Amino acid sequence: MNFVTIDFETAKYSQESACSVGLARFVNGEVTDTYYSLIRPPKLYIRPDFTDIHGLTVDDVRDAPRFSKIWDSEILPFIGSQPLAAHNASFDMGVLMAVLDWYDLDTPAIQYFCTCRLARRTWPNFKSHALTALAGHFGITYNAHNALDDAVTCGKLVTMSAEKFKCNSVEELLSAAGVGMSVLA
Repeated sequence: MNFVTIDFETAKYSQESACSVGLARFVNGEVTDTYYSLIRPPKLYIRPDFTDIHGLTVDDVRDAPRFSKIWDSEILPFIGSQPLAAHNASFDMGVLMAVLDWYDLDTPAIQYFCTCRLARRTWPNFKSHALTALAGHFGITYNAHNALDDAVTCGKLVTMSAEKFKCNSVEELLSAAGVGMSVLA
């Protein structure tokens, strides 16, 4: 069970407005390393209602690096050749594609899968498959909407799903759950 989880928080509704990113590397189903960074969005503005969600303010990100400064040197090497997992992957992969496009960075052919879709297949009778609801159901205490905590929690759910399906690899798990792998490019 080797994979990397990713989560973004944004400053406003436009996807290139990433203001933080969290990544967690899982090796054999265990967290072995994490990465977190605040990100200065292209426009130095954070909607007050978004601050209410993730707690980040303009003062928090004013001196943070732009995404273009951490992509090649920190984020991409952290991901390496492992598949990415994200809860509601369409959002996080949309943010990733938007910031890569905004800064005119090459889009690598990264494989990824959605842990929300995986959770729906693993625990179909649950009323909600939101990350907070799943964490609450399984007694996982974390700081919701903190990009790093969200990424770690997402990975814990992948591991729990693998245990339920009795799988030892991401490929085996996705096949057992009937969830496909997508490619970023």
